[in-house]
Amino acid sequence: MRIRVIGAGVAGLTAALEFARAGCFVELVERREGPGLGCSFLAGGMIAPWCEAESAEPLVVDLGIESLNYWTQIVPVALKRGSLVIAPARDRPELTRFSRRTREFERIGAARIAELEPDLAGRFDDALFFPREAHLDPRAAVAALFDRLKAMDNVALRFGVDAAQAEDDVDWTIDCRGFDAKDALPDLRGVKGEMLVLFTKEVRLSRPVRLIHPRNPVYIVPRGDGRFMIGATMIENHEAGRVTARAMLELLGAAYAVHPAFGEAEIVETGAGVRPAFFDNLPRIRLDNRTIHMNGLYRHGFLLAPALAMRAVDVALRGADAAEILHEDRSERQDA
Repeated sequence: MRIRVIGAGVAGLTAALEFARAGCFVELVERREGPGLGCSFLAGGMIAPWCEAESAEPLVVDLGIESLNYWTQIVPVALKRGSLVIAPARDRPELTRFSRRTREFERIGAARIAELEPDLAGRFDDALFFPREAHLDPRAAVAALFDRLKAMDNVALRFGVDAAQAEDDVDWTIDCRGFDAKDALPDLRGVKGEMLVLFTKEVRLSRPVRLIHPRNPVYIVPRGDGRFMIGATMIENHEAGRVTARAMLELLGAAYAVHPAFGEAEIVETGAGVRPAFFDNLPRIRLDNRTIHMNGLYRHGFLLAPALAMRAVDVALRGADAAEILHEDRSERQDA
């Protein structure tokens, strides 16, 4: 069977790999000059399904648990060191609220915080530790997926090519264009996310740290070699590229609240991307003739993409019902 995947972000790359692993001939088409240069380039890379339960539907948790296995076993690029959720003393009620909406965590005090993250010793007295969660460097994950695809004889990679230029000679088209697919999915909306990367040798963290705040929650993800990704805002518009002064103040202020040494860090990168979302912030697999639209990953790209890719394979190769394949997962979890 011949499959064309449009889009080489994390959704398209995982879809291409899963169809190739299933024995199909896969053509991956991307209008940019390389893989992972859209939202995937700016992602946080937290594989944190249980933390996401604080604000996401049960479906996101279930799919995220599947993807956690993918990133630690099938494409093993994630570090399984857990997630740490902290809050200043004045926001401790917010930490309690977070705990009521999540599971699979330990509530820990100052001594355990210092044991996990020595550079935070004496700074926080209360935290939630999610030991089963993981994180990855999105750009390294994209490179790992790309290297696997390049090594497969049944995969053709075409960059700098618009999908409209491709010949219509495939059995299935898998549309993974994100917000660019709004021409085919008019109910998509854009949610802008702004981020920055800091460099400092004065702070060491081993795992993602989420700072709880009633208005502006922020996460810090270690990238190694003194680099930290700070993210991310959520703004209801589709204006990519421009980072606002307010976002910089919020992100830098939160980083400084976690550790004052971030105040002297070097800002080495800023970025803003547009995440694709539907009205309920849940993903969709939609069937339109011989095209499967895999979209609406919102801010959960790396968390959801592998699980959605496996379901797209089920639709194309095993006849699964595209309209029900995610609805059934949601119903089972709600019934339980």
